[in-house]
Amino acid sequence: MDFIIEYYFDFGLMFDEFDRVLNGFWFTIKLSIIGGILALVWGLVLAVLRQLPGKPLAPVRWLTIGYIDVFRGIPLLLVLFLVSGAMSAFAAPSQEIIPRSIGIPEWFGQPSPFWYGVISLTITYGAYMAEVYRAGIEAVPAGQMEAARSLGMSHGQSMRYVVVPQAIRKVIPPLLNDYIALMKDTSLVSVLGLIEVVQAGRDVQSEFFNGSGLVFGALLFLAVTIPLARLVDYLIRREQRRTGRGGEAAEGPLQPLPTTSGGAAG
Repeated sequence: MDFIIEYYFDFGLMFDEFDRVLNGFWFTIKLSIIGGILALVWGLVLAVLRQLPGKPLAPVRWLTIGYIDVFRGIPLLLVLFLVSGAMSAFAAPSQEIIPRSIGIPEWFGQPSPFWYGVISLTITYGAYMAEVYRAGIEAVPAGQMEAARSLGMSHGQSMRYVVVPQAIRKVIPPLLNDYIALMKDTSLVSVLGLIEVVQAGRDVQSEFFNGSGLVFGALLFLAVTIPLARLVDYLIRREQRRTGRGGEAAEGPLQPLPTTSGGAAG
């Protein structure tokens, strides 16, 4: 037991290596914020493309479905290798397929492995989030779309102003769950040479033969993911109260259906 405490909970070593591990965690935060925002936007685009109506747009729908199926089935680690290898190869002097500034990005002072990680996270988690958005869109009653179309809106306007806003409100908790998973998966970017929090902890372990740096990194993750998990629980409870499922709202008298919205109450 003394060995375990000394090896994993050496608080003196954690304090000495605080800056190194914290700098790695700062990369983790930046990866999760930028990659998370881009994945949210890309996932919504994919979900909307999947809902395009009519036979002329069927190829777009099938390509979107194929993309989602492929990148939900490929491990993120493999996507990291494919993205970094392809982009750097296309920018090699012998190829010159794409400009070096794109193939080996160092935008805003960040190293290229950072941007390979952002791109890979966006590609992969965009596919996951697209399915979450799709579930929300399909949970919106069909009468909402019919009512919007009867008011003279196009399909795009109906999706933008009526369906998608309702769908997003429904799927915020599962999207946050995906974001928590994305944040944890940023540790995989270390395989490309980025010194994020896990790699910083491993460097401390290799240098001092002590795992306290890894434990410190785990504590930093928990400091962010546990509040996010509680936020998810709160949002789920709020949605249940709003829709009358569970809690006191479910025990009260039934309320009449609203007649001002475009649902089936017309």
